[in-house]
Amino acid sequence: MPDDIGAISELGTAAAIELAASTLVQRGAVPMRCRNCGAPMLGAFCAACGQERESHRHSVWDLLHNFFEEIASFDSRILRTAWALVARPGELSVAFREGRTRRYVPALRLYLFMSLIFFVALSMAGIALLQLELGIKYQETIVSDSHHNVFAVEDGKRSPMKGFTADAKGNVYFSAPQVSRRLVSGLKADGSVHYQLRAIPHYFSRIGSIKTDRKVQSQILREVEADMKIGNNINSPLGRWIMRHIQAILKALAMDPAAVNGPLTEWIPRILFVLLPLFALILAGFYWRQHKQFYFVDHLVFSLNYHTFGFALFLVAAILAQVLPESTIASVVFLGLALYLLLAMKRFYGQSWFWTGAKFAFVGFVYLCFLFPTVLTLLAVSLWGV
Repeated sequence: MPDDIGAISELGTAAAIELAASTLVQRGAVPMRCRNCGAPMLGAFCAACGQERESHRHSVWDLLHNFFEEIASFDSRILRTAWALVARPGELSVAFREGRTRRYVPALRLYLFMSLIFFVALSMAGIALLQLELGIKYQETIVSDSHHNVFAVEDGKRSPMKGFTADAKGNVYFSAPQVSRRLVSGLKADGSVHYQLRAIPHYFSRIGSIKTDRKVQSQILREVEADMKIGNNINSPLGRWIMRHIQAILKALAMDPAAVNGPLTEWIPRILFVLLPLFALILAGFYWRQHKQFYFVDHLVFSLNYHTFGFALFLVAAILAQVLPESTIASVVFLGLALYLLLAMKRFYGQSWFWTGAKFAFVGFVYLCFLFPTVLTLLAVSLWGV
């Protein structure tokens, strides 16, 4: 019985192909036999086996003509995609959901292309994502009281330094549960000024344009050397290892503020592959009532397109940062990302402005709750890789 059904099916398929072929011949079409199975073939592919009609045997001139024709078609597709991405927030996501995908570059390919352009452009222009300029404060003095407790005085405010004690001569000692009492070399509780490190971030500045003053650099290195003596008094091997690594980071940043840029550039793409589906999950959570209309892949494509726009905006910000203050650039980026998300959500999900605005606020808040710890972790990992 199954064999009979299969035979009937094959006969029906063959009859349908012959009928279609005869109809097309009557209308003036020129048929040919499929090179693979011999079935009548009128279109670009064989209806029976899928064999291509095109043999791909062309002259060099034909190959060059096809090559430039494909380049022109690709360029127009790129331009349409770029215009839709920038000028029509949410259009690319809507096109994917409606099945209008041939006009635009696919979302994942566009994201990878834009992120690659972003990092390559910054590298070729010699622009760093982040540089940390180490500086020092001259507002801290160390004093002690009659009970040998040690205090740090900054801007007139006195704060106790836990674990530190001083003797009658002002020598400072450090002790902790896992650290025996040891003399801290170079530190005196005599009211003299001591230096306090600080890090000044610089975004999208040219590598080499941020430099630490030589006097400040020398002082930082001396302070690090003094801290190393404290670290050597730590009994825990893990504690000593952490302290040595922190000291190595400070030394590297003192010599080169852009030292953090390499590890940061390496880790950002990895972190984003976590944030992309996370953002899609947040959207899916706030639009769970529309789960029959919007599958998770729709939210994921929306997330890809939004982060692609983020890379484009950051690329523009990197260019503007060469002539505008960093505070202005930060405001432009924040407002641009927020406004784009609002407009894209309105176009893609099609709800009223009230519900779109409310969900935009909550989606943004929840995403930022995940984003800030992620950024701090990213910065810590990047510093650890210096």
